[in-house]
Amino acid sequence: MNKTRLAELRATYRDGLLENTLPFWIRHAVDHEYGGYLTGLDHDGLVIETDKGIWQQGRFAWLLGHLHNHLEPNPEWLEVAASGINFLRQHGFDADGRMWFQVTRDGRPLRKRRYLYSECFTIMALAEFARAANDESAARQAIDLYEFYRKTLTTPGALPPKFTETRPLKSIGVPMIEIGVCHVLRETLGYAAATASIDRAITEIANDFVKDELRVVMESVEPDGAISNHFDGRTLNPGHAIEAAWFIMREGIERDRDDYKRLGCRMLDYMWERGWDAEYGGIFYFRDLHDLPVQEYWHDMKFWWPHNEAIIATLMAWKITGNECYAAWHTLVHDWAYQHFPDPEHGEWFGYLHRDGSISVRLKGNLWKGAFHLPRMQWTCWQLLED
Repeated sequence: MNKTRLAELRATYRDGLLENTLPFWIRHAVDHEYGGYLTGLDHDGLVIETDKGIWQQGRFAWLLGHLHNHLEPNPEWLEVAASGINFLRQHGFDADGRMWFQVTRDGRPLRKRRYLYSECFTIMALAEFARAANDESAARQAIDLYEFYRKTLTTPGALPPKFTETRPLKSIGVPMIEIGVCHVLRETLGYAAATASIDRAITEIANDFVKDELRVVMESVEPDGAISNHFDGRTLNPGHAIEAAWFIMREGIERDRDDYKRLGCRMLDYMWERGWDAEYGGIFYFRDLHDLPVQEYWHDMKFWWPHNEAIIATLMAWKITGNECYAAWHTLVHDWAYQHFPDPEHGEWFGYLHRDGSISVRLKGNLWKGAFHLPRMQWTCWQLLED
């Protein structure tokens, strides 16, 4: 991590975001007829699916609002963000206040899922847009929707359970996403309750999901934090845990909390050890707690987003500690990802690779992959290197 390497990395992240990733999505995804964004894209940006994921509308609108607020007040970014916000307001909500997961191109509902991720990313989008556009109604809607989210999450029976009471499990994704949502609410709107919610979520992760005696971060545990010795309970998701790790590190940096910095680094340590593929390189998608076979057939594939999260986490850990181990890990994951995922011809990244790094499918976007993990990584790493 000498000055030359840092300068090269900074340029890679900055130019990749502004000259490659962002133009790709603005050029191909913006729906000029119905509003919002079309993320079902082939490798060259051709639209091959017109159904819209609600959480992808929120994610792209959040990104554009965030860049408008933190980089430059760009009118095009604000206009494209407004397209997503308007689509969400018009077509994202069911009559019960919950949000849809998938709708048609013109906004007719197709399905709703049990979890609240559509709501979470819409909160983030509304908060950034409120600040960018000086829109008080968006600010109020963001806070109201967060409070609705909390009430729904904590009211017994408000959400259909994933498992019966025979063997209930909870996922690290719930407290992790709340850290991200509340970080945006605090940063953009000064939401007073955000920090307490973040602390509550970090405490839950530390107490229930981080198992220091096993050097692991669990993906799912029983309600009291106990490990369920079944396929679902043993399955680890290194990318998810590493994403949570840098969320916690970031909170430690912003509030000068050494305990949070240490916790985030420890989580990264554990899941790098379990997630890095020493034979082929890259981050495994799933692993088993006891190194037993995993039931999901895509367990050894290399998806784009865990690599995005690992690139952020290793760079952040190096910045916090100065430990050259993290610099070495960052070099490994950065170089592997940039050798295998980017499309030099049409831009952006392929999302799905086989274990050896060969392309599994040439999609650039779908209901799960949109303008979020890659540009967030590029922005976050660029800003980490600005110092």
